[in-house]
Amino acid sequence: MNFYLLFFLLIIIIGSIVSYIYFMREKKANLQAIQQGICPKCHKENMELVDQRSTGCGGPKLLTFECKNCDYVNTFNVDIGGGCSSGSCG
Repeated sequence: MNFYLLFFLLIIIIGSIVSYIYFMREKKANLQAIQQGICPKCHKENMELVDQRSTGCGGPKLLTFECKNCDYVNTFNVDIGGGCSSGSCG
């Protein structure tokens, strides 16, 4: 009985990992298209940066893009590098 439960849990965990990897690859492809100004949904050049938030000095930024043609909206957490290792945020 315990063997079937372990097998079921293993299948669920492997499925979750594969789904997450697929999701991240699709998200990466969408970001690459958006960086070129092309909407991943309608494939037209109508992408605009509508919101940009940061956690502070050199931290990751939360970027929200929107297509004015088809109302596609997506948010990306982008690490801009840098950092506060020098002690100042200039």
